[in-house]
Amino acid sequence: MNPQTIQNIADAEGFSLLGIAPAISPTGYPQLLQWIEDGFAAEMSYFAERKEAYRHPNAVLDGVRSIVALAFPYPALANREASAPMMGKVARYASIGGDYHDILHPKLKRICRAITELNPESKNRGVVDTAPLMEREFAQLAGLGWIGKNTLLINKSRGSYFFLASVLTSLELESTTPHHSAHCGTCTACITACPTDAFPEPGRLDARKCISYLTIEHRDSIPLSLREKIGDWVFGCDICQEVCPWNRKPTKNDPTNRSDVTHHLNETLDLPTLFLMDDERFRSVFRKTPMWRPRRRGMLRNAAIVMGNQNDPAALPSLKIGLHDSDPVVRGSCAWAIGNLRFAAGRLFLLERQSIEQDPSVIDEIEGALKNLSPNATS
Repeated sequence: MNPQTIQNIADAEGFSLLGIAPAISPTGYPQLLQWIEDGFAAEMSYFAERKEAYRHPNAVLDGVRSIVALAFPYPALANREASAPMMGKVARYASIGGDYHDILHPKLKRICRAITELNPESKNRGVVDTAPLMEREFAQLAGLGWIGKNTLLINKSRGSYFFLASVLTSLELESTTPHHSAHCGTCTACITACPTDAFPEPGRLDARKCISYLTIEHRDSIPLSLREKIGDWVFGCDICQEVCPWNRKPTKNDPTNRSDVTHHLNETLDLPTLFLMDDERFRSVFRKTPMWRPRRRGMLRNAAIVMGNQNDPAALPSLKIGLHDSDPVVRGSCAWAIGNLRFAAGRLFLLERQSIEQDPSVIDEIEGALKNLSPNATS
C-alpha cells in the first residue's frame, strides 16, 4: 500500500504528523522495565501487569508488521500567570473539551477501515495510549521527533502540544526515516522548572512527584510535602512544556477551528462550583471530559489544595462544605487547606468537624490544620 494514501486519509482526519515504523521490539524496553522496578510508575500497576506485552507490538496486534505513528495537535495557549483567586489551572490537552480518546478513536477506526477496504486481507488496529505500546519510541522511530528531557516527544516545528496515536497493520509498509538526533542540547529548563523535582535525571520521570499524575491518576490523599508545590493546578500540569524553547513558536494546525473538536472547557476551572456538585451532578457535567478520570473525589481534593495555596478567605465557605463531604479524602484535603490559609475563622470550622469526625486520617489532618491556626492565624 502506498504510504501517501494513508497520509492523505490522516490529513483529512486532522492529524498533523505521520510516520511509519517497522513493528520491532522497542529499544527503550529495558529502560521501561527499570523505570517500573525503580517505583517511578507509582500506583499505575498496569505497567507492571503488562510489562511483557510491551516487549513487542505483536501483543497489541498479532501479525503486525508496521506501525503508523500519528500526532494530533491540541491548543498551545499562551503562557499563563497564576490563576485568579477561586480558579484552578487546567492542562492544555483538556481544553479541547471532550475526552481525547472519544475524539481520536473514531478517526483511527476510519483510517483502519480505509486501509482494510484497499487491502481486505490486512489486519489493522488503532490505539491511543491505552494499549501496551511504547508510542513515543515508535513515534521517534517513525521520524516524528525525539524524546525530550521531560520525557515528551518533541517535534522541531510543532513542539510537544499533541496527542500520539498509532495504527498497527499487518501490511509491510515503507518506513520513514527515524529521528536519531535529539535537540535539547544543554537546556534543562523543564527539569529546573518542575516545582516537585519530578525528574531525577534527564529523560526519566518519577510519577510519584509529577503534578499531572498526582492530580489525575493518584486516588488517595496527596502527600503533604507536595501540596503547596502543586500551586494552582487543579487538573494536570503544563510547566515542563511551557518552559520548553521548542514550544515558543505558534503551533500549526490549531485544532480548535475544526468542526469535529469542541472547545467548551476553559484553561481555568471555577473551584467553588465543584463543591456544590453531588455525584450525579458531577457525572452529568464531566462524564464526557478528561475531568472524569480523577472522579469527583479527585477533583474536589485538587480544588481544596489549590484553594489552600491561594491565600484568599473567600475560599472558606467552599472548604467548609467540603469539610463535611462524605468522602474522607475530600474532608482531609479541605481541613489541610483551611489550616494552610491560616485565617482565624477557619478554626471554628475545624473544631466543629473534629467533634464528630471518626476517620483517623481526617482526624490527623484536622489536628495538623489546627496547629497551623494557632497562635498566628489572621483574622
